[in-house]
Amino acid sequence: MILKKIISPDDLKTLTIPELKQLLTEIRELIINTVSTNGGHLASSLGVVELTVAIHYIFNAPQDKIIWDVGHQAYAHKILTGRKDAFGSLRTIQGIAGFPKIEESPYDAFTTGHASTSISAALGMAIARDMAKESHKIVAIIGDGSISGGLAFEALNHAGYLGKDILIILNSNEMSISPTVGALAKYLNKILTAPIYNRFRKDVQELLSKVPRIGNTVVDLAQRVEEGIKNVLVHGVLFEYLGLRYIGPVDGHNLPLLIETLKSVRKLKGPILLHVITKKGYGYEPAEKHPDMFHGLGPFDVTTGQSQKGQGITFSEVFGNALVELAASNPKIVAITAAMEDGTGLGEFKEMFSKRLFDVGIAEEHAVTMAGGMAASGLKPVVAIYSTFLQRAYDQILHDVCLPNLPVVFCLDRAGLVGEDGATHHGVFDIAYLRHMPNITLCAPKDAAELKEMLALGINSNSPFAIRYPRGKVVAPPSPVKNGENTIVEMGRAEVIRDGMDAYIIACGSMTWIAIEAALRLDGEFSLGVINARFIKPLDTETILRVAEKTGRIITLEEHVLAGGFGSAVCELLNKYRIKAGITSLGLPDSFVEHGKTSLLLKKYGLDVDGVVEGIRENMGR
Repeated sequence: MILKKIISPDDLKTLTIPELKQLLTEIRELIINTVSTNGGHLASSLGVVELTVAIHYIFNAPQDKIIWDVGHQAYAHKILTGRKDAFGSLRTIQGIAGFPKIEESPYDAFTTGHASTSISAALGMAIARDMAKESHKIVAIIGDGSISGGLAFEALNHAGYLGKDILIILNSNEMSISPTVGALAKYLNKILTAPIYNRFRKDVQELLSKVPRIGNTVVDLAQRVEEGIKNVLVHGVLFEYLGLRYIGPVDGHNLPLLIETLKSVRKLKGPILLHVITKKGYGYEPAEKHPDMFHGLGPFDVTTGQSQKGQGITFSEVFGNALVELAASNPKIVAITAAMEDGTGLGEFKEMFSKRLFDVGIAEEHAVTMAGGMAASGLKPVVAIYSTFLQRAYDQILHDVCLPNLPVVFCLDRAGLVGEDGATHHGVFDIAYLRHMPNITLCAPKDAAELKEMLALGINSNSPFAIRYPRGKVVAPPSPVKNGENTIVEMGRAEVIRDGMDAYIIACGSMTWIAIEAALRLDGEFSLGVINARFIKPLDTETILRVAEKTGRIITLEEHVLAGGFGSAVCELLNKYRIKAGITSLGLPDSFVEHGKTSLLLKKYGLDVDGVVEGIRENMGR
């Protein structure tokens, strides 16, 4: 078994091409078997195995810096860089992360998890390298999805302007590899990357530039002829105009060709863009046929490719179904997402109202400002984006929606802990980055019925409206619960689920069920009321002040960081009205939360039922 011999990328350099090809198979087997147990990003990682091997075969990491955009395709990279024995712990608590992390390995040159960052990071490293008078290489690998983000184009523009020595590998995995184009590209790449051609090209330009009067004209003409040829054959002239040398496209599954091309490219200087074409899921038939299903998934059966799906409906599905119902009677409703149609539950909406769905790609900033333009023109835009990704559009929400007070509805999927994807994906900052914005309403449903009602409220609102809801299945009531006040969702009103004499737990969103269980378990020790806050902004001032004065003690509960979160909002309210009540806020600490099963993370941070019970006992005893 070849993989057993690989301790570091240096071991690759001793292998023959047949041995490297055998290694490709072994890497894919390890990735498939691990993801089938742990879940993860399979299709993207399988698609770049050849490219990963070729990069580490030619370059000398960690001296050379390898930066993976997003990083969800870096499984083979982790296996080859000293983590193959630990790969079975992928995405488990205290195991290796599903994305590159600086603190995990010196081979992970940059911590990633969000898209379109690699070129900016690579350029920053190139500037630092040159200032230190060092000579190592810097490689950024970015996909055709990530390069659609505005940050990537800003970085491309600057990289071309500065002319720094970096290699950008553009991995296209949605294009087919035409035999004709592939053959032409292969021939052209041999010419363009050959040292003799590049020396000749440079010498000719220098010679012609010295020719009196007509020298520059001749050089310009030569450049235009070359660009014209490349534009016809390989469509790379856009990058050339940005100041990058374009090479490609290259078949990303032809290992000898990749090695040959990278060996030649490594000798070149300046900003270079190498265009590689791969197929998502390559080497595993189910993932090749359904790359979207195998992008990010839970455990599955390797033989059939079937995922192990639990019972029940997800919040994403509830949102999608509710939006379809509302859109059927309101033609002004439009939906916007950022490369997450299926992830946000908009599949049925696309089928029913294809002309009213706008997927902007990985461009959250554009999505929000475009929604503002729609709202200013009389439409009812609903922006469905994961909580962690919407934070990238902070200024657009503030400046282009809240400032002009436009009726855009933001649906923040994956709010709270998301589990195995870890720190880059936990949606635990949205309350803090939204609630201080003037004009916005922010709410959180505890169940499917509330989500539907809140969506309807948002669409009928004349101001910005945000709804945060968690990843996964809708939670059913865990125990018999007394129906209290305000069972129908009303703007700015909380739901009093049960009364208490000693204290009230005021819970945010799905944590309401944890609050109910904790209160029931503590019956006999304390008389605890439970309130489902529903609205984070505006808070139900009347209800909160009433129960605070009644018991003199409040406990807030949220699946969010405490700094600037829901508990902070309640503290501010009590302070504003000078209510002397003891308040305990239970939530996440001022630190990034690691990856692992959500249930284990909730337990670790004292937000499962046991933890909340102990937290209440500790604070009620003071």
